[in-house]
Amino acid sequence: MKKYILLLLIAAMSCQTKKEPVDLLIKGGTIYTMDDKNPIVEAVAVKADTIVYAGLLAEAEKYLGDKTEIVDLKGATLTPGFIESHGHIMNLGYNELNLDLMSVKNYDELVAKVKDAVAKAQPGQWIIGRGWHQDKWDVKPEKMVKGFQTHEKLSEVSPNNPVFLRHASGHAGFANAKAMQMAGVNQLSVEKLGTNAVEGGEVIRDKFGNPTGIFNERAMSLITKYVPAPSKETDAQALMLALNACARNGITGFHEASLDPKDSERQDQIFEMYHEFRNDGRLTVRLYVMLSGWNRKMIQEWYKKGPEIDLEKNLLTIRSIKLNCDGALGSRGAWLLEPYTDQPGTSGMATLSMDTVMKTSRDALKYSFQVCSHAIGDRANREVLDRYEIAFKENPEKKDHRFRIEHAQHLSPRDIPRFGKLGVIAAMQAIHLSSDRPWAIERLGEKRIKEGAYMWQSLLKTGAKVINGTDVPVEPINPIASFYASVTRKTLKGEPQGGYEGEEKMTREQALRSYTLDAAYGAFEENIKGSIVPGKLADFTVFSQDIMKVDERELLKTEVLMTVLGGKKVFEKK
Repeated sequence: MKKYILLLLIAAMSCQTKKEPVDLLIKGGTIYTMDDKNPIVEAVAVKADTIVYAGLLAEAEKYLGDKTEIVDLKGATLTPGFIESHGHIMNLGYNELNLDLMSVKNYDELVAKVKDAVAKAQPGQWIIGRGWHQDKWDVKPEKMVKGFQTHEKLSEVSPNNPVFLRHASGHAGFANAKAMQMAGVNQLSVEKLGTNAVEGGEVIRDKFGNPTGIFNERAMSLITKYVPAPSKETDAQALMLALNACARNGITGFHEASLDPKDSERQDQIFEMYHEFRNDGRLTVRLYVMLSGWNRKMIQEWYKKGPEIDLEKNLLTIRSIKLNCDGALGSRGAWLLEPYTDQPGTSGMATLSMDTVMKTSRDALKYSFQVCSHAIGDRANREVLDRYEIAFKENPEKKDHRFRIEHAQHLSPRDIPRFGKLGVIAAMQAIHLSSDRPWAIERLGEKRIKEGAYMWQSLLKTGAKVINGTDVPVEPINPIASFYASVTRKTLKGEPQGGYEGEEKMTREQALRSYTLDAAYGAFEENIKGSIVPGKLADFTVFSQDIMKVDERELLKTEVLMTVLGGKKVFEKK
C-alpha cells in the first residue's frame, strides 16, 4: 500500500513539473533581460513567437520536447532585440544601391567616385548619392563658400549627367551644373527668387551671385523634383537590402522617421509595399512608421481613418507624425537662439511654420496620433516644447501622449527639465556625439556645447526617456558604435581621454535600456517587447562578448552573432 501511494505521489509530481514543449530554448551564455525583478537569467524558452519562460536552466529544460531547437550561446551574450529609434529604412537600402559617400575623406575622393559612376552610366542618367560631410574631410577645398565646396570640379567630370548628392545629414544637397541647368537654377533665376528661393531653404551663392551647387534644407526641392522616382521593383530591392542590413546588425525594431514628404502617390506605393512584405513574411524587422507632416493632405486622410496598429503580427504600425522643424548643425540649418559662433550672420532657420506644429499637436491629441518633431537647435527645441505644452494643457484628459523630439541635440539649460516635466521623449542618436562633437564646438562655442549639447544624463535625471539609434543613413546602422558613444562620449578613435563632457555619459544599463525597453516605450510597445519577460515577443540580439562588462577599449570589437525575430533566426554569423 505504501509503495502504491509513493508511486501516486511521484506521478503527481511529474504532472506538476511537466511543461508543454517549446519550439526554442536558448542557453549557455549571459542573458540580460531588462527586467528589474529578474535582470540576468540562464535560459529562455520560446513557443511560436512568444517568450514562455526566462530563468534557471534546470526549470527551462522542463519545456524541452522532441522538436525543440536548442541554441547554445557558447558563452556569448543575449539581450532583448535592439531597436533603431530613429532611422530611414528606404534611404538605408538606397544607400547601398546608389553612391555611398560616407567614407570619402575629401572633395577629390567625392569627385573621383562620381567620375567612376559617370563612366558606367548612360548619357543623361542621374547620378544620385549621399553621405558626404565637409566638416569631416581631412583636407578642405581651396574654394569654399559659407563653409561648403563649390560645383566646378564636380561639373567637370559629369558634363552630360545630372548629379545630386545629399549631405550626410540629409539637410543639404550638392548639384552639378547639368542638374542646375535642367532645374533652371542660375544666377538670374536665383536673384529673381531671392537667396531663400524656397521658404525654409537657401540656395548658396558665391560673391558674384552664382549658385555654388549647394542647396540647403527645403531649397533641395528645386533639384529633387526633377529626379525620376524609383520603380516599384527598385523600391523592393532597396527595402530588402535594408532589412538584411538590420538583421546583420542585430536590429529587430525600426522607427521609420518618415518618407518623402510631398509625393502622396509614392508614399502610398511604399506603404503598399510594406504591407506586402508584412503579409508574405519578408518583413524581418518590426516597423514603426512616422507620417510626414509636410504632406498635409495625407495627414488629414489618416486623421479620418485613425492609427494603424498591427495587433496580429506586431510587424507594421503607423501612428505617429514627423514634423521637420529645423535643419542640422552640419549645414548650419539648426535653429539657434543666438547666432552661430563660426558664422555670426546666421542663426539657422525654421523649416516648418510653428503654427503648423501647434495645429498638428492639437489635432494629433484629438485623433490619437503621436507627434515626433525633428528639432536640433536650442530655439527649435524651445519652440516645439512651447507648442507641446500648450496642447497638453488644452487636453488634460490625454495623459499618455508620448510626444517626442527627434535629435534634441542642442538645448538651452532652462529647457532640459521640461522634457521630464512634460513627459516628452528625447529620441537621440548617441553616435552623433562621436561624429559631430569634434567640429560642433566650432558651430556653437565652448559654453553652449558644455551647457546644452548631447545632454543624456541631464535629461535622464529629469525623468525623461532617452531613446537611441543612429539616424541611418546619416550614420551607419551599427548599434555597437552608438552604444559605445553612449557610455564613453568618445570618437570611434577613442578620443579624448575621459570623453567629451564625461559627466553626461550613460551608464551601460541606461544605454542598453535606451536601445531596448525605453525604445519600445517610444512606440507604445513596451508591453510586448523590449525586455525578456514571459508573454513578450521573442526578439533577441546575440553579441560576441559581454557589452555590459567588457573593457570599453574592446567594445567596438563586438560582433552580432545572431538576430532572432519572433522566435525565428533572421541572421546567424557563419
